[in-house]
Amino acid sequence: MITSEVFMDIYHLHRRGYSIRKIAETLGVHRKTVKRHLENNSFPKYKKNKRRESILAPYYQTIHDFLDEDDYLATWIYDRLKKIDYPGGYDTVKQYVSKLKEQKTRLAYLRFETEPGLQAQCDWGDFQVVDADGNTTTFYAFVIVLGFSRAMYVEFVRQCTMDIFMDCHIHAFKYLQGTPAEVLYDNMKNVVIGRQEGKVVFNHEFLHFSHHYGFQPMAAPPYSPWIKGKVERPINFIRERFWRGYTFTTIEKANEDVLAWLNETANRRIHGTHHQCVQARWEEEISKLGQLPPSDYDTSIKVFRKVYRDCQISYNGNRYQVPHRMVGKKVLLKIKNGLIRIYDDQDLLITYEEPGTKHNLIADARLGEELRHDKEQLKRKYGKGRAQATRGLINGSLFINVAYRPLKEYERYASGGALWNN
Repeated sequence: MITSEVFMDIYHLHRRGYSIRKIAETLGVHRKTVKRHLENNSFPKYKKNKRRESILAPYYQTIHDFLDEDDYLATWIYDRLKKIDYPGGYDTVKQYVSKLKEQKTRLAYLRFETEPGLQAQCDWGDFQVVDADGNTTTFYAFVIVLGFSRAMYVEFVRQCTMDIFMDCHIHAFKYLQGTPAEVLYDNMKNVVIGRQEGKVVFNHEFLHFSHHYGFQPMAAPPYSPWIKGKVERPINFIRERFWRGYTFTTIEKANEDVLAWLNETANRRIHGTHHQCVQARWEEEISKLGQLPPSDYDTSIKVFRKVYRDCQISYNGNRYQVPHRMVGKKVLLKIKNGLIRIYDDQDLLITYEEPGTKHNLIADARLGEELRHDKEQLKRKYGKGRAQATRGLINGSLFINVAYRPLKEYERYASGGALWNN
């Protein structure tokens, strides 16, 4: 069974025109494996097994430090590790050093010019606003730069959460009119969750996202900021040419203004590296970018919750009522833009606004009405005293302390008033 990272490598090489045979040789997998995953177009499913930590793990940082100093041989590094009580063998050191050097070689070319549509670089920059009272608020700029043309997209946000991070990518790809074959990141947690024996382990949700848009995420080696110069220099460019002296009012207005600045200034300048107009090279690069998928990726936060016997689920310190037929089952919550949508598989059950406080019980009178209609059936099915799991709903006691639902509204509903609209 291949890993998610190898699965993404297969698609990345296929997009670059590699044959199935060449992909198999490059990745060290069977041709049938490559063909099967290209045809299925779905992530491999496997159970997560607890990995045993390598005997070399306590010495990873020391090895990184050695290689930052010079391109030492594995034998040299092994000799130094033995002096600090490394208990393992030479082959383990050799394999790890070899992986690190291969990764460094793979990424070294990014310092130089890249072909159209091949690569982009992405990073966050922090920007401060000081109000009239002297209080400082930090906003974050999502920045992505195409490697060939240096065309740039910028978006200011309040937080760097995963859903916002993916939304920014979607906005960027639409602005840039396509997706590059690969995007280089530093070791931000939204992309990289760790390293195992020198190999990058990517965030699984982000791998699904990148597969949807057809690009390969890549992680820069630790302590190698020079590799990401194409995006880190533009962040300084944004600070000096847009942010310095800018009068901030709202983040929405800042995004309108930075978009105008991109269209009128940043993406129309003569770039200092390739000495050509960014716009002209961008127009050349667009034809080499990957096409956008027909539908956007669902970037909502997704969690599963089991429905309690009282027809409620718990999320983020609050309880929410769901249809009584879901008792004992798991439902899917999709949270985005202050709304919580609750699903049974693909079927939307109900939508709630997420309250700004905790310890609330949020309910909907329509669900109680559904249960009342089924009351006789429940009694026949379970017999006397057997339907206690939903007694609170039948008696109406669940509706006494409902968040945002005054008691008089329930009285009006009970006497034939209109239902709420959620």
